[in-house]
Formats: sequence, structure tokens, C-alpha cells
Amino acid sequence: MNREQKSAVIEEVAAQIEQSVAIFAVDYRGLTVKQAAELRGALGEAGATFRVVKNRLTQRAADQAGAENLKEFLTGPTALTFVTGDVALAAKALSRFRRETETIEFKGGRMNGDVLTVDQIESIARLPSREQLNAQLVGVVASPLTTLVRGLGSLISGLAVALGQIRDQGLVGGGAEPAAEAEAPAEAEGAGESEPAEATGEAEAPEQGSIETETPSEGDATEEKEGE
Repeated sequence: MNREQKSAVIEEVAAQIEQSVAIFAVDYRGLTVKQAAELRGALGEAGATFRVVKNRLTQRAADQAGAENLKEFLTGPTALTFVTGDVALAAKALSRFRRETETIEFKGGRMNGDVLTVDQIESIARLPSREQLNAQLVGVVASPLTTLVRGLGSLISGLAVALGQIRDQGLVGGGAEPAAEAEAPAEAEGAGESEPAEATGEAEAPEQGSIETETPSEGDATEEKEGE
């Protein structure tokens, strides 16, 4: 590799460092070419790139990108995983590949400018992926909406039942007309009773008779005897 090629590699790695959300450094000893290809494919699905570069060139790239804290992991055989997508999904892919092949080991990393320890990377690997978090968020948001819809449905159903009961009791709707019809005969009956009384005057006679048949007072009885 000549000087121009080295400079090009340094520029590329520096750009990857700047564009990455997280960077995982691993020891790749024992990794075959076939396994490396499989790992690159798995990491590609998470929006990550697996790359092996000479430590000396990577150190210069780290200096150029302002990521000096990454240089502490650049000892021995080191491969870097540059993550621009789902950090948790990339960590899961590395962790799963490590368990299945027993060929790589976490050395540390960097995320949002801060150093990551091996334990922290393993903790990230146990987190839900972005898709899982989005699904959980949708479930949380949809749950109150579902409850609200069900509650409104029950309220509307209960209101319909209540209105039906009120209608059946004749308080609203069709029940008002029978009530009006029930009052009409009463008025007709009253009218029928009043007409004979006005025409003949006989309806008031019993009231006069009742006045005449009242029991006379003691004074009236004495006057009648004196008159006799």
C-alpha cells in the first residue's frame, strides 16, 4: 500500500468514525474469511459496517476525526464495527455471532463521543431493538385509545337503552300522543254534563232544596210558636 492509498484509507475511516452513532472494537483472531462475510451480512441488516484496518492507520484516522478515546482499543488484532443504524441490533448481531462461532471478543467501543466498556456493550446487546421499541410504543399509545373507544361504545349503548326506556314509559316520543288522546274524552264528558244543566236549570234545584231542609235554629222555632 503506497502513501496515497494509505491516505485514502485514513480519510475513509475518519469519515466513518464521524458518521457513526456507535463504534464497537472486537478482537477478530480465529475469524475465517467466510465467517467475516457472514458477519458483515448480519451487521448490514442493522445498518453497521465491519472493517479490519491496520491499527496505525486507524489511530491516525481517530486523531483526524477527533476520537482520541478510540485509540486505547487499537492494540492487537482489531476490527471495528461502525454503526449508523440500530445500535442495539448491531450489538445483538455481534453478541450472537460470538456465541455461535466463539471467534470474536469485545474490546470496547465508543458511542456519542463516550467510551463504552465491554459490559456496557453487552448490556446494549440485551436491549430491545428499535423495531421492538416502536412496537411497544404503539401498544402503549393504542391501549388508552382502545379503552376510550370501548368506553364510548358502552356509554352510547347505555344511552340508547335509557332513551328506549323513557320512550316506553310515554315521557318522550310516541308516548305523548296517547296522553293527549286520553284527555280528550274527559273534556267531552264534562261538556256533556254542563249542557243539560244550563238548558233546564234542574241541576241547581237540589242545592236550593238542601238549603230549605236545613234544621231550623232555636230562635226560628220560638218565633214560629209565638206566631201561632
